[in-house]
Amino acid sequence: MQSTTGYIKSHKWQIIVSFAISLFLIFLVSIIIGLQDILDVLSRTNLYLMAFTMFLGFTIIFGWTLRWKLILEVLHSAPEYKQLILMMFTSLFGNNITPGAAGGEPLRAYLLEKFEKVPFEIGFASASADRVFEFFPFVLVSTLASYLIFTLKIGFWTSLLVSLMIIIAMIFFGLIIYVGLKKEVATRVIISIARRIYPFMIKLTSRKSSFGHVSEKLIEYIETFTTGFQGVLKDHRMFILGILISFGMWGLDNLRFYLTFGAIGYYPPVIPMIIIYTISILVSILPTLPGALGIREGTMVALFIPVGVPADVVLAVSLLDRLVTYIIPTFVGAVTTFYYGKKYRNKRSSVEVAN
Repeated sequence: MQSTTGYIKSHKWQIIVSFAISLFLIFLVSIIIGLQDILDVLSRTNLYLMAFTMFLGFTIIFGWTLRWKLILEVLHSAPEYKQLILMMFTSLFGNNITPGAAGGEPLRAYLLEKFEKVPFEIGFASASADRVFEFFPFVLVSTLASYLIFTLKIGFWTSLLVSLMIIIAMIFFGLIIYVGLKKEVATRVIISIARRIYPFMIKLTSRKSSFGHVSEKLIEYIETFTTGFQGVLKDHRMFILGILISFGMWGLDNLRFYLTFGAIGYYPPVIPMIIIYTISILVSILPTLPGALGIREGTMVALFIPVGVPADVVLAVSLLDRLVTYIIPTFVGAVTTFYYGKKYRNKRSSVEVAN
């Protein structure tokens, strides 16, 4: 696996193009709504309340790191909390620059292996199990959302599309849990995928390995991964703590989003806001653009208008929300990514000198 800085260098043009598309979409939506109207709404922003929402945003990340630390303690051993915080921000950076938030979990496993000597498969099992705990509050709200979305008067086809997205996400999370608990299923699926991509991977790497050798290594990883995954979900203390932390994070996140509306002097109806915000999170994890920039904004505008929230208010709130949940964590993550990249290069140089 590449280092985090190596990943950015090798994918820089894809990242640049995807962000250019995202910014264009946000600009297009802003022009359609009225750029001056949005600026007028933003000019009313209560900076003290926004600072508090930023505090809540960081509190959520700290809670997320605590949940991950507890999982690692069940599986192997956990590094110091401050080291996990740095890794978490690096993980968020990986999620925020890749479509569908797909880069963060492998990064966490990679950093644990390189700097804390935690086996990669253990690190990946911890990050995957950590994500699964988010499934529980999501199922509760999504079930309610699937029922109530048809009452928002947004049109049959839009309601159907949103409901299908919710169902697909629930199936996806369900499959992760099923595969994590069923070792034989995980083995068949991964070996089948590996068999298909093996010829292409051989062409891309200078290291020549037989498929039999690759299969043996994969089976070893799957054995460790599923054992660790099952250990987390079957540990009653960890399971209860994980769910409590997840619901606490979910509650703080919705409070933070509601207060973002309050920062511009607008207070939306609470239940529709929770449903729409849940759907916007769902859109963000689909494999579209990094952070679903532009797509999430358009979706929120389309869903909030039927409940009486003006489009300029929705987009202004979305931009403020992006500042707290996307721009600032991505910037901090870029700094921690640079830190780990430099640390990795120094470590590799020391090994080369020693040899």
